Amino acid sequence: MSSLDEPFVVGDLTVPNRIVMAPMTRMQSPGGVPGEEVAEYYARRAAHQVGLIITEGTYVDRAAARAYDHVPHFHGEQALAGWARVVRRVHEAGGRIIPQLWHTGVVRTGTEPPAEGPSGIGLDGAPAGRAMTQRDVDDTVAAFAEAAATAERLGFDGVELHGAHGYLIDDFLWSGTNRRTDRYGGTPASRARFGAEIVRAVRAAVSPGFPVFFRFSQWKVGNYGARIAESPAELEQLLTPLAEAGVDAFHGSTRRYWQPEFDGSDLNLSGWARKLTGKAAVTVGSVGLDQQYGEGEFAQGYTSRAGVTGIDELLARLKRDEFDLVAVGRTLLANPDWAARALRGDLSRTVPYDPAVLTGLA
Repeated sequence: MSSLDEPFVVGDLTVPNRIVMAPMTRMQSPGGVPGEEVAEYYARRAAHQVGLIITEGTYVDRAAARAYDHVPHFHGEQALAGWARVVRRVHEAGGRIIPQLWHTGVVRTGTEPPAEGPSGIGLDGAPAGRAMTQRDVDDTVAAFAEAAATAERLGFDGVELHGAHGYLIDDFLWSGTNRRTDRYGGTPASRARFGAEIVRAVRAAVSPGFPVFFRFSQWKVGNYGARIAESPAELEQLLTPLAEAGVDAFHGSTRRYWQPEFDGSDLNLSGWARKLTGKAAVTVGSVGLDQQYGEGEFAQGYTSRAGVTGIDELLARLKRDEFDLVAVGRTLLANPDWAARALRGDLSRTVPYDPAVLTGLA
């Protein structure tokens, strides 16, 4: 397991090992305020040697950003006091932590305010909310920048921008929801402009060495066949403006880390991001799972690998520098001490993940 135990440097942040806690929405923050239970939840995993924690998505200060109840906010006195407690507890446990900054875009179902996106088109192609004006775009960019500056002030170790799964930044990246004819629509590079403006504003709002992660995906909520890029060349056109704007690490969200992203290569989505941009890459997708959850296109996990201890392929890919960091999600929900046991090569007592207890786990 030596490759997992090596430190990694991104910006001014040194991650003590290669294990990352993936962001997972739990809806355990009533009123948008992360309480003591949230602090304990993250601190427990930090104490068990998770190298870097990426928090659940947390809403930037824009009314249309919110789609789900009991998700933490990243604005307001009470919410920020809660996050300051989380940071303190994680650091006391020896961990590093970054918040995932989130605007849900066209996924929002509320009518007041309505959902907002690039073209007023939902993930299913039907009308959804309204198309954003230039003022909306500018105000949203400013909200992300303000949140990033707040994260640094609170003592977080970096930030991650949620640009995946059909949420706002991804709504601009994907041609299925972006039908704009102005400078934010059309070519892949133009569809990346909104995200690049956010990255650039965030970069200007924080210290030069404060790391900026960017999560992206092909799939969307309820649409696992969606693709923002059909080829490496198209993906390069999307990611290059983001890299040039100041992204330090790309977090390619996939459901199964071992699956190739494009024909003719074994590289997964994160591997392609690293190859095309030269930036650090975080992989994710069913790490540590030994069974399948869901049916048909919604199925995740696997049943035909070496079981719950079978991470040999993951380690091999890490050793050949396909990616730099490994994000673990549901396995860490069920096993707060998974990182410590993985680092010492003892995964024999891993508890299977039970989707019925996704929320509320300490």
